[in-house]
Amino acid sequence: MSMIKIENLTFSYTTSYDNIFENVSFQMDTDWKLGFVGRNGRGKTTLLNLFLGKYEYKGKIISSVQFDYFPYNITNKNQMTEEILQEVCPLAKEWELIRELSYLEVDADVLWRPFETLSNGEQTKALLVALFLNEGHFLLIDEPTNHLDFKAREIVSAYLKRKKGFILVSHDRFFLDGCVDHILSLNRSNIEVQKGNFSSWMANFEKQQQFEIEENQRLKKDIVRLKKSAKRTALWSDKVEASKIGAADKGYVGHKAAKMMKRSKAIEARQEKAIEQKSKLLKNIETVKSLKLLPLEYYKNKLASFEDVAVCYNEKVVSSPVSFTIEKGDRVALKGKNGSGKTSLLKLLVGEAIEHTGIVTIGSGLVISYMSQDTSHLKGTLGNFAEENHLNESLFKAILRKLDFKRIQFEKNIRDFSGGQKKKVLIAKSLCEQAHLYVWDEPLNYIDIYSRIQIQQLIEEFLPTLIFVEHDKVFREGIATKNVDIQRWK
Repeated sequence: MSMIKIENLTFSYTTSYDNIFENVSFQMDTDWKLGFVGRNGRGKTTLLNLFLGKYEYKGKIISSVQFDYFPYNITNKNQMTEEILQEVCPLAKEWELIRELSYLEVDADVLWRPFETLSNGEQTKALLVALFLNEGHFLLIDEPTNHLDFKAREIVSAYLKRKKGFILVSHDRFFLDGCVDHILSLNRSNIEVQKGNFSSWMANFEKQQQFEIEENQRLKKDIVRLKKSAKRTALWSDKVEASKIGAADKGYVGHKAAKMMKRSKAIEARQEKAIEQKSKLLKNIETVKSLKLLPLEYYKNKLASFEDVAVCYNEKVVSSPVSFTIEKGDRVALKGKNGSGKTSLLKLLVGEAIEHTGIVTIGSGLVISYMSQDTSHLKGTLGNFAEENHLNESLFKAILRKLDFKRIQFEKNIRDFSGGQKKKVLIAKSLCEQAHLYVWDEPLNYIDIYSRIQIQQLIEEFLPTLIFVEHDKVFREGIATKNVDIQRWK
């Protein structure tokens, strides 16, 4: 057990005038399991890269342990998985790799397959196994859940609970609660460390915010009252001083004036103290501004239906047939393991030529807003994006502002956005589009917790007809009215 100390850390990118971090200080125990939370674009990945020594900075990062990073950069995915894992962890024995893989419910035969043939979930699990076998290292885990289905998230969370010595960047509330014992929070004005899981941290954070809001209101009233009192007392003092002219007892009048002046100075001091106290409040307040959605009203109750539909790849059926309808007001959650064809079912709704069995029926004149899980194609400015997609640019940018975009982002190339910011671009696009049916494929990948709350509140308020794939348990269970289980074909 040892401490990692960060002292007066200040950092900004060479292309930016604004500091990402300014005189930040905190410390962590190397045995802790830290969940790292904060808004998209605040600098979570940047901080991990500073730990890894990738950038120059002011201040100190003092550590006696070596940092490792997930996802590990693999140069040749054609290699056998065992060879890659031995590169990640040279001292690991084969039996240790097999043991750790078994904890994650991964068959040992993946070791003797080319790494590129593993599913995204298997690749994630295999790399975590190897990195944790680097004894004495401190692991920096950057958003591991984005390629994991719900069952895999449960397994990985349980695995991480057995380990120690890591920072985990994740926005999945249920996942964090299952495996961390401290929260590292990247706030608006500072970085804090608190003992407990995500839920306990969030409860404390909300209490602190409510206290600061109430204290701010009280101090505002005090400042107004003290200003009036100071002005009134100064006026009285001036009047008393003026009354000295021609007075019989100028000493008494002067004493009275001095007393009034002293009282005025005391009120001013109290006022300045209240202003100083007020200035320390609300620096970390996170507001969840309400979003709007204006879905179109379809003329029939049934919008679409699937009858014995199964997805095929290269003429081979990969999923069990499913049958269900999408009716007005439905919020249909597609559930199933990675590779079961959930995304393909969504693509069938938007007219993509996906090989399948069964019948997909789509209502006449149905207007669909589709949000893909892929953000790799995004580039150019937000203005260009709005024009290319026939969006109202003012509305589009207003939605992004509510999703915590700063105005400076509007001038940047989308290609340089964080993963969460890119996903918010797609969310804002869909919210700009009036549609009968919203088709969303993993909308919350990389999205911060506050924005997840905003989007959930939006759906609960406007009740759009929606079919979606999402592995965030809290979100899915909060909005779904209908669940469709998709099984892989055996």
